[in-house]
Amino acid sequence: MARLGSRPGGAGTADLAGALEPGSPALAGLDSLETVQVRKHPWSARSIWAATWPKLLAIGLVIGLWEIVHLTGWKKYVLPGPATVFANLWEQMQHAQLWQAIYITMHRAVIGFAMSVLIGAIIGALVSRIKPLRAAIGSMITALQTMPSIAWFPFAIILFGATTNAIIFVIVVGSAPSVANGLITGVDYIPPTLLRAGKTMGLSRVATFWHLILPAALPSFVSGLKQAWAFAWRSLMAGELLVIIFGQPSIGALLSSAQDQTDMATAIALMIVILALGIIIDMLFSKTDAVIRRRRGMTDPASA
Repeated sequence: MARLGSRPGGAGTADLAGALEPGSPALAGLDSLETVQVRKHPWSARSIWAATWPKLLAIGLVIGLWEIVHLTGWKKYVLPGPATVFANLWEQMQHAQLWQAIYITMHRAVIGFAMSVLIGAIIGALVSRIKPLRAAIGSMITALQTMPSIAWFPFAIILFGATTNAIIFVIVVGSAPSVANGLITGVDYIPPTLLRAGKTMGLSRVATFWHLILPAALPSFVSGLKQAWAFAWRSLMAGELLVIIFGQPSIGALLSSAQDQTDMATAIALMIVILALGIIIDMLFSKTDAVIRRRRGMTDPASA
């Protein structure tokens, strides 16, 4: 390794600059360290395309397989081909009813998910920091997470009636445990030395949680949010199929109507809408997670 001069300025500075030149002996064997990091914006067109094209390829393969099955004549009087379904979807997009249904469904999803995040974060924060509380209800949270959300609807309908409140209740019960478990897991993996550092700095309990624990647990918390959204979305779709509210044409209500009329083309078109909304939200969560990991140095900048 090149000898670094100890004299300030002059030859010492020159030796230091030369030792840090790429390819110099001082950097030999440090191939895993990058001298230049090229940072790519997570929301650039290239990054968005890199995340989108695999999904488009998968969708294209599914449509191709669907068309092959249709051409074989299997269930030809029941199962329409892609052309018929997409024509039906395009026709629905020309009318306000579909957009109103999307708005009603997404409005319920946002309200229910926001309540889940608030309730789940409070429960997770308390359980992760209070040992007796964790011993009492820690396993109960996991049990609630594994319980099928549709099993809550008889209880919710009896309690709230066939109203939006029943749907929101099931969304919260179905997704809040994932938020809580995500935060609890993140707190569990915080190094004890970090907590001791907070005490040494004289941080209060609130300041320690807000400025130290929550940022350290953020990656696991975001993973819990992503899982919670999946539970919330499934709970919402099940609720809208079971709880039909007059004057509120949600996606689930339209899907139920298509079932009653044995209109397979409309049913599949609405299923495509549900799938598309789910993919869009999943992409938002994935990009958020990628930004967090990149800022924490958990990804390779050259491949990001």
